Order: sequence, then C-alpha cells, then structure tokens
Amino acid sequence: MQAVDPVNNPFAPGAGTFPPELAGRDGLLSEVAVALERVKLGYAVRGQVFVGLRGVGKTVLLNKVEEMALASGFETISVEAHEDKSLPAMLVPSLRKLLLRLDARASLSDKTKMGLRVLRSFIGRFRAKFKVSDVGEIELGVDPEVGVADSGDLESDLPDLLVALAEAAKDRGTQVCLLIDELQYLKREELSALIMSLHRISQKKLPMVMFAAGLPLILGLAGRSKSYAERLFAFPALGPLSGQEARKAIEVPVRARGCTILVKALDEIVLRTQGYPYFLQQWGYEAWNAAATTRITLVDVMAASQRALKQLDESFFRVRFDRLTPREKEYLFAMAALGGSQQRSGDIAEKLGFRANSLGPLRSKLIAKGMIYSPAHGDNAFTVPLFEGFLKRQL
Repeated sequence: MQAVDPVNNPFAPGAGTFPPELAGRDGLLSEVAVALERVKLGYAVRGQVFVGLRGVGKTVLLNKVEEMALASGFETISVEAHEDKSLPAMLVPSLRKLLLRLDARASLSDKTKMGLRVLRSFIGRFRAKFKVSDVGEIELGVDPEVGVADSGDLESDLPDLLVALAEAAKDRGTQVCLLIDELQYLKREELSALIMSLHRISQKKLPMVMFAAGLPLILGLAGRSKSYAERLFAFPALGPLSGQEARKAIEVPVRARGCTILVKALDEIVLRTQGYPYFLQQWGYEAWNAAATTRITLVDVMAASQRALKQLDESFFRVRFDRLTPREKEYLFAMAALGGSQQRSGDIAEKLGFRANSLGPLRSKLIAKGMIYSPAHGDNAFTVPLFEGFLKRQL
C-alpha cells in the first residue's frame, strides 16, 4: 500500500488558518446568517462576541463571518486589537478606505462627504493623543466637520464617527460588518466608546453590525464598561468540540483525500487534543505525515504526538511564555504545580511563600496579558489549553 503524500496533507495548523472541516459551529453560523439578513432588511440586531480560550477557533469563526458578510454584499472592516495600539489607530485606516470606496461610487452622496468630514475631524483631534496614522488633507479632500467627533472625548466622538459611516453606507444602499479580534485588549475607555457607538447605531436602526472575539475575561470587562452590554450583544461561548465533532474534524478531511484512519487512532487524537480545534489540526497534520500507508494507525498517532508536542512547545506555547517576566513565570509555574482546572489565589500565594493580597498586581498583569482569567472570584485558570503540561515540561 502506498504512503500518503505530505504535499496533499489536508491539515494546516496555524493562527486563524481555516480548517478543512469546520466542525461543531453550524448552529452559530446559522445565527450569523440570520443576523446578516436582518441587517439588510433594516432591522436592529444584536452583535455577537465569541468567547473562549486560546485554540478554540475564535479567529477562524470571525474569518468565516467576514466571508459570509462579503458574500451577502456587506462592506467589512476587520481589525485585531493588541496591547500596544489604540482603537482609533486601528480603526482609522480601515474607515478611511471604506469611506473613500463609498465616495468613489457613481452618484454624488452628501452622506458620504459628511462621513469623510467627520473622519477628518476625528483624526485631527486624536492624531497625537492616540497616535492615529497621519491621513493628510489632500488624501481626504474635505474640510473637517466642526463640532462633530472633535471634542477629544472618545465616548462622544467615536459614536459620531461610526454613525456617520453607517449613514453613508445606508445612503449607498449597503451595509457594514465590523469584525474585531482579541477584543479583551481594548482599554476600558475604548470598549465603552465602542459599546456606546453600537448602541446608538442600533437605536437608529442603521445598517452596521459587529462580530468580535475575545478571551473569557471580556465578559466582565464589557459589563463593567456599560451595564447594557449584555442586551446589546450575545456572548456565545466557544469550547472544545465534542467527541463526535472532533472525530469529524479529522476523519472527513482524511477520507476526502482517499485515505482512512483507524478508530483507535482517531480516539487517541481526540484524547490527546481534548477536542480543541487548534490542537486537532496539529495532531492531524503530524499523524498524516507519520503514516507509512494511506491508512493512519494508532502507531502513527503515537509517533505523531511527540512531534505535535514539540511543535506546540516551540511555537504556540513558547511565543506566549517568552513575553512574561521571571516573576510572572513563577506565578504560572505555581499554578501548574497545584494542578487541577483552576487554582485559588490564596493557594498560589502560599505555594510561592507570599500573602495573597501582595500578589494582586502580579495576577492583574497576567490577566491583562491574556495568560490567565478568573472563572470565579478568587479563582485562576489558564487561557491556553494544555499549558500546564508545557510548563511542567520546562522543569
């Protein structure tokens, strides 16, 4: 029996890389499709914030939503938040491109010109404060709209700007889908301003909807920013795939290439990965390459597991671990040593020989970096699945 062709490997592990079989997300995607169609019909709809740990496929889902929105005729704005860049700095280049694209359409549009003037006002006010990219007067070709989006208060000015954009889109007979990944990295003022913007857009029934993704800590951040956030957005939780869904994510691509995978081999992959989509792709990729024939066996998966862990240790885990200070690493090592799905702050402090309240700032920094979250008051858990095993392999 011939060996499998590594060039034809259906699996491609990577950040946001689309899997060959998007298993277990049909229900969510159906809800997204309904929401998009309702926006097109002029209804106000709740946006969605996909919540889950690293490796559950949040970015993949956002990419799929963007694909669906584009296919449905939407204009899209897609950004990824991170710690070192402000929300205005992330949004302005995309807003500018979209408004200029709307302005380039055949007929004259006062609403689009208004949107460009409001953007000019916003840039002029926030260029220095938020390090917004320099967009010159000639490029926009309009004067600022005095008194709109120029107060210097983000919670006042961002709603003015996004409403102007949504009104321009409506005037042009189109809709806007805003997609934001890593939402938890927004500062409180930025998240509050974004929520207020979308609240006003919803009240005006303008054709704009947001889909976003973030770690579990976004639930608390959104609630603290604005009490009505839970009414404005749905927060569907993304977890690991069920056993059946995880098997489908591996077996369907394998069979589509004319190969097979034995039941015991499939069960071993599900066990090793705990059903997390990112890890399923890594194990599937390595198992395919380890197979000596077109039939993937348990022996192949056992050999692949060593390579999969090595790859994860060198990339998926290491890239996050290397961002930490020595003290932050010690805190995580203490969590790993305690074991279990979550650990009490007091137990971690005791393990390190400190009082619990003295480690509060350190814990807060790890939460801000997206390494841990608090599933309940005083509890801590890793945002990265299987991270405990990685830490133990470093000792």
